[in-house]
Amino acid sequence: MTIIDTRTPDPKRLIPGATGDWEVIVGMEIHAQVTSRAKLFSGASTEFGAEPNANVSLIDAAMPGMLPVINEECVKQAIRTGLGLKAKINHRSVFDRKNYFYPDLPQGYQISQYKHPIVGEGTVMVSVGPTKDGSFEEIEVGIERLHLEQDAGKSLHDQHPTMSYVDLNRSGVALMEIVSKPDMRSSEEAKAFLTKLRTILRYLGTCDGNMDEGSMRADVNVSVRRPGESFGTRCEIKNVNSIRFVGQAIESEARRQIAILEDGGTIEQETRLFDPARGETRSMRTKEEAHDYRYFPDPDLVPLVFDQAYVDALAAELPELPDEKKARFMSDFGLSEYDASVLVAEKAIADFFEQVADGRDGKTAANWVINDLLGALNKAGAVIEETPISPAQLGAIIDLIKDGTISGKIAKDLFEIVWNEGGNPNEIVESRGMKQVTDTGAIEKAVDEVIAANPDKVEQAKAKPSLAGWFVGQVMKATQGKANPQTVNALVKQKLEIED
Repeated sequence: MTIIDTRTPDPKRLIPGATGDWEVIVGMEIHAQVTSRAKLFSGASTEFGAEPNANVSLIDAAMPGMLPVINEECVKQAIRTGLGLKAKINHRSVFDRKNYFYPDLPQGYQISQYKHPIVGEGTVMVSVGPTKDGSFEEIEVGIERLHLEQDAGKSLHDQHPTMSYVDLNRSGVALMEIVSKPDMRSSEEAKAFLTKLRTILRYLGTCDGNMDEGSMRADVNVSVRRPGESFGTRCEIKNVNSIRFVGQAIESEARRQIAILEDGGTIEQETRLFDPARGETRSMRTKEEAHDYRYFPDPDLVPLVFDQAYVDALAAELPELPDEKKARFMSDFGLSEYDASVLVAEKAIADFFEQVADGRDGKTAANWVINDLLGALNKAGAVIEETPISPAQLGAIIDLIKDGTISGKIAKDLFEIVWNEGGNPNEIVESRGMKQVTDTGAIEKAVDEVIAANPDKVEQAKAKPSLAGWFVGQVMKATQGKANPQTVNALVKQKLEIED
């Protein structure tokens, strides 16, 4: 297959070497575990964290005479994913046997798809950034294919001093292997692509994307070349299990290859592993070619065939995806591209925001969700599903600001109380005397006292009107933040004879 490179080298993406600039070329093969309660060809459970070898059927253990039966839900999930990737859905696909030996592969082969996958070419639009001005660069990453295959088991090498154990709980679990085209030109682009792909899968509900549990893993293909030259020899970095490690692995491997080439050496096509502790890749084995696996159609499985009506029915049930949701948030709520991007990054965050913004100003709701809620969650090391504040509670805080019951400063204090103690924001404001002071007479008295106590500042403020803000701050402090800020500001300027 001939791959045509259509991207013009970007000076911002080039890596400086001792003898000139280099361009890194990145493609990925992502293994995403299908969200399904049963495995691809058996009824065994896919539950994570079960006791070793608790979720193993006779089919998964490759007992003689056992025949695989396709799980239709896994087929549907693959089609849904293909639709979400704007990819071609192939009405006819074939399962093949990929032959290789490994202790945790009981059959001695993996049931996969080779020449006839269930999903063909597609595209993913990726936003790289933001830059310092909050803008993003949009790039298009092509999808080469998506095919279904079964996972292998897991070898455990640290349970016994002289033996390795095998856990077959993962054996036979359905995987979608999503193969990208070599369209990425930096570690940042690769991380942004993997982040976007995981977001799409989570929106679709076809994979939970939990890389720390192994339900999503990336094989990263890296090569380097001089700008304008043809593709170089690639090396594959296997089973990278975090987006941060993907970026580090690409940076390390690119530097390694550049150093070899600048010394006059050649790159050997091989499979490598990334060592996060040392921040470097190391050789694992010489890269296999397709013929090494001796692919042939699995004789126990007939071709998988469905019609367009089957695909259309699944398409009709798809949820709103991140790109469409982002565009709607910008249009309906007047949000910036940055704010909308943050909110749609996780479906749970987007859903939370929409509940808060229902009937309220979208920009105000976005500011509270992004700056206060997500900021507090990040500080606590928690995720949106663990938030102690509900959309109704946050919405109530915003309503109290809007109707003048509390000031913005009091609202911050109220947020902290609700975060730590829970409760109804309206009742908390009443019971703790947190209502904003709107009595002009009381505020005027506080303004007069501050001015009388600081005659030197008064003369300075008359010469430099911007110092009026100091008086406003002192009045707010004296009233414990309860005075209406707009009223305080107006009275301070009136008393100091400062014109707007």
